Amino acid sequence: MALIVKICGVNAAEAADAAVRAGADFVGLVFHPKSPRHLGFEAARALANHLRGRVRLAALVADADDSWLTAAVEAVRPDFLQLHGRETPERAAAIKARFGVGLIKAFAIAGADDFTAVPRFDDIADMFLFDAKAPEGLRPGGHGNAFDWQLLKGRRFARPWLLAGGLNPGNVARAIAASEAPGVDVSSGVEIAPGVKSASLIADFVSAARNHLNISEAQP
Repeated sequence: MALIVKICGVNAAEAADAAVRAGADFVGLVFHPKSPRHLGFEAARALANHLRGRVRLAALVADADDSWLTAAVEAVRPDFLQLHGRETPERAAAIKARFGVGLIKAFAIAGADDFTAVPRFDDIADMFLFDAKAPEGLRPGGHGNAFDWQLLKGRRFARPWLLAGGLNPGNVARAIAASEAPGVDVSSGVEIAPGVKSASLIADFVSAARNHLNISEAQP
């Protein structure tokens, strides 16, 4: 199966176009007011319309209520809702039943014990995403922190999954080799400032991910 590459936190047409040109599979749009990548609903609608049919769309939310989710889904008409908060399996199942879109469930990882909740979502989520646990008191995701990628090596999951957290063009090949990830997700690692994506970094990231076998073999 081909490696999946997702560029998250896209909030401008230039970055969206760069992701498409580079060959990304997914673009993520963030609906989290505390994030520098947060999009208003009308801006998200315009960006989603710009991207539709060119790449799969994910709308990222964290512990959102139904009214927020309704507005995000109506604006983006996403292929997936990415649940990046502390949503329970019951809440995730209710969201899937109500909105009828695919679900990516994110898990915050610091150690091996953080994988224990994953099987509870096997029959609910369509994909999993493993991200570094955020520093205490801060929003989930988008911090540029990494966890020990080898915690994932050899693990088997019921759903396809993405590795996130601290990835960038310089380390993504090594991260894939260490974790055996079938997919990767990047946000701050392709930015020149918080919330400002770089077209060249996006291209470099996707290229390094796609060529991870050659790059990892060449690295010491």
